[in-house]
Amino acid sequence: MSAADGTEPDDHPAHDPHEGLGARLNWLRAGVLGANDGIVSTAGLVVGVAGATSSRSALLASGIAGLLAGSLSMASGEYVSVSTQRDTEKAALAMERKELAETPEAELEELVGLYRDKGLTESTARQVSEELTAHDALSAHAQTELGINPEELADPWHAALASFVAFSVGALLPLLAIVLPPDGWRVPVTVVSVLIALVATGWVSARLGRAAPGRAILRNVIGGALAMGITYLVGTLIGRVD
Repeated sequence: MSAADGTEPDDHPAHDPHEGLGARLNWLRAGVLGANDGIVSTAGLVVGVAGATSSRSALLASGIAGLLAGSLSMASGEYVSVSTQRDTEKAALAMERKELAETPEAELEELVGLYRDKGLTESTARQVSEELTAHDALSAHAQTELGINPEELADPWHAALASFVAFSVGALLPLLAIVLPPDGWRVPVTVVSVLIALVATGWVSARLGRAAPGRAILRNVIGGALAMGITYLVGTLIGRVD
């Protein structure tokens, strides 16, 4: 049937540009925080080593070791965490699928009650529930009752790779800053570079979370400065013992 303006109806509605936006922002925020971890942990490591020795090879070896150890640790931890979450979600979906097959009437009433609790009237809640159930019962129950989108389960491999890359990118900054400048400039260049980077990551993470950036930046900079200051002091003390 043609539309009123003479055009054919679109059987495939346009993709909602906001669909999955929250998930993408979460991934982006996780990437920023992963890079931030790479910056702070590697900066603390190489600055600490710089307090004990001026050997470029020692600084390079410690920086690369810190980058690899940190990124692999982040990746494996993220893989385990997301795998556990995914297994839990799949088990919940399997249970919901079983209940829908065995007691569809009770599940419909449960869905009606959930929408009624959200503020819909009885008649509206029932109409919405019946239409959603007819369209995709599992998706309707999963999203409303469990808060799970069956089509968007997290991929542990993607999470692990994202964590590995984010941490590695962040860790490269202090690593390059400590090994490229000449002796005497290494620590100052690293400290300044890292603090500037922490201002940037603090601002981005705050904006992604729709929070005021000032406090987030201050926390970020203070934390990074303390990490570098403490490790440099410890490295200097160890270097004097030798």
